[in-house]
Amino acid sequence: MDFHHVSVMLEEAVGGLVTDPVGTYVDCTLGGAGHSRRITELLAPEGRLVGLDQDEAAIAAARERLAGAGCRVDIVHTNFRNLEGVLQELGVAEVTGVLFDLGVSSPQIDNPERGFSYMQDALLDMRMNPEAGFSAYDVVNTYSEDELDRIFHDYGEERWGRRIAQFIVQARAEKEIKTTGELVDIISRAVPKAVRREMNGHPAKRIFQAIRIEVNDELGILAGAFRTAVKFLVPGGRLAIITFHSLEDRIAKQTLKELARGCICPPELPVCMCHHQPEIKLLGRPRTAGREELAANPRAKSAKLRIAEKIS
Repeated sequence: MDFHHVSVMLEEAVGGLVTDPVGTYVDCTLGGAGHSRRITELLAPEGRLVGLDQDEAAIAAARERLAGAGCRVDIVHTNFRNLEGVLQELGVAEVTGVLFDLGVSSPQIDNPERGFSYMQDALLDMRMNPEAGFSAYDVVNTYSEDELDRIFHDYGEERWGRRIAQFIVQARAEKEIKTTGELVDIISRAVPKAVRREMNGHPAKRIFQAIRIEVNDELGILAGAFRTAVKFLVPGGRLAIITFHSLEDRIAKQTLKELARGCICPPELPVCMCHHQPEIKLLGRPRTAGREELAANPRAKSAKLRIAEKIS
């Protein structure tokens, strides 16, 4: 498969991240190496790039596209939840910049065999790491009605989540649900026709998002990974985070806000007793894709870029 993915806010993210051409930079979501290739173009031979991804197809594409890089490149097949262990194993004590480009890459969505899309019929899968044992099939066929309702509400913000969960449980009682097409049909029957007509987008969109997040624990690993990244940054080093939906952006915003706080004493104390110091400073407001990029890549519409700098 040709792993073709258009990197969102490429120049804004990389330009805000790279501050030292001989520094060490980590791309925690390597994908097709769009951001990483641009990073290497800005690095001197003494610079270093470490790229992480849990998708073997992405790793293969990245190795090919970074083969001619003019700096040292280390590519690791792993989830960024293992960032600290990876850096320790590579002997990296500190880094100059860390990038997170969250969400699902275009090749994953567009490849029907991966089961991410509600627009194409395929086996229920949605694993970003195809070697993982837990898939969308397990969520749909083993979670209780309450568990399904929870993830549809928490990860999909779907107002019809309870009714959809009921329809799924009823349907699988007759036969297991194996494909995305079967699941889409159940969702469509669960959401009243009048409501479907007024919906902004496909009725399965939020449900598929919720299941994908659950399968890959996308939200549960974010805050810890952001904090680990800041821990390894040198003073003046940068953290860049690109989010694509409100749930992951909320976690990014809250985590960065906490890391940028000074005093954490109760507000009723007249003077600070904690002497807590902020670890980072936020560099401006979140950025969004420009008009030209949106015209060329509609998937950039919901993207937000946040950049923070480590305080010495």
